[in-house]
Amino acid sequence: MTNDEIIKAAFRVWGRKFYRTTSLTEIARELGVSKPALYRHFRDKDALLEAMHGSFFDECAGFIKNGCERAAEAASRKEAHLIIMRTLAEYYVRNSDRFVFSLVRVYNGRDRNVINREFSGRGINFAQILNNQGALYPPAIQLVMAALVFSVAEFHRQNSKKGKIPSNDEVFGILSKIEERIEKGLRLDTGTVNALDYEGLEQRAAGMKYKDTSEDALLKAVAQAVAEGGPWNTSMEMVAERSGLSKSGLYAHFKNKRDMLGQLFVTEFDRLANFAKAQIETSGIPEEQLYLAIISIVYYLRSRPEILLAIDQIKTRQLELGSDIHQRLREIYGRLYQMIGSIKQESVQNQDRHMLVEIAQWLLFMIVNTLAWRSANQEESSKGSSRVWTENTAGVSNESFRFLFRFIALGLEGLNL
Repeated sequence: MTNDEIIKAAFRVWGRKFYRTTSLTEIARELGVSKPALYRHFRDKDALLEAMHGSFFDECAGFIKNGCERAAEAASRKEAHLIIMRTLAEYYVRNSDRFVFSLVRVYNGRDRNVINREFSGRGINFAQILNNQGALYPPAIQLVMAALVFSVAEFHRQNSKKGKIPSNDEVFGILSKIEERIEKGLRLDTGTVNALDYEGLEQRAAGMKYKDTSEDALLKAVAQAVAEGGPWNTSMEMVAERSGLSKSGLYAHFKNKRDMLGQLFVTEFDRLANFAKAQIETSGIPEEQLYLAIISIVYYLRSRPEILLAIDQIKTRQLELGSDIHQRLREIYGRLYQMIGSIKQESVQNQDRHMLVEIAQWLLFMIVNTLAWRSANQEESSKGSSRVWTENTAGVSNESFRFLFRFIALGLEGLNL
């Protein structure tokens, strides 16, 4: 048994666990050896994770190097972005275990300097290839990467149910779908997008306020615990400490931890859908409807940073909540479907229910990513400080969401690269 064999087995276990953590015991079982046998190669789990980290960058950089060289010679920044996107997407589609590991152990930390340094040390400098946009936030490559991650995650989530390696036809099919979404967005009207009264729409959405109820204080305590400890590590004790209730007192409100988490996410997704749908219904212009949906969700999440933190924790990961909670979430997804389906645009309304739900989830994913990325790069915010996240999300200007809107509405074609 070699170090390389152990690393490959560890990636396989990560891939099967699909967005959850794993253990040395599971890796030993995968290899058919004892756990102590692993310690002769790696002193502990952290040492193995460090080796996996280096292996990921070595393999990923090797796979995308040719594409990056082509991107450096591209005729435009738009073309360069699309070449890099398609190259990275193919690597992640063909390597689900590496994709899962990268989400949990690489990109989840969001230390862009470390990521850039790792790739740069392997001969790939994305900023140089893409002619960095400087102070612009979010940079176009961040939007491209976020859309790529969402689409690849959805592909692997669906493909994992089949339990087989995707065929070349399936690989090229999802790559074409991702490329079309990133290049064209939702195909709204460019002229109307350019002519929107963004400030007026923002003022309209800002007038809608959420009124707290007595139950919100308890759910806020749940959200704070999830934000600080992560959904898998959150305990009833952590929530009790924040809510002022005893642990036994929590059972008057929740059956168990799973029910507690389920109620939190069902309630918040329902509220987000309500906020967005209410704004959509104030206009009959599809481009206005889409921007109103986006900016109303932004305002809601800015006002409730603990909810933003909690959603950011689970936005690309699976969370087992039980069949009853998943049924309620499916009902909420139905609300999301109605929300997006009410946008009066032919390219949107011609989609089936499944695709409309996916578009709504993508919309929320992109908003959370834009708000959370900058906040998570602040050292103190990584500790789960709602106060710091409130300050940092307020620093993400509405101009950033106008840029995000253009990307969702028109794709890269709307960003004037």
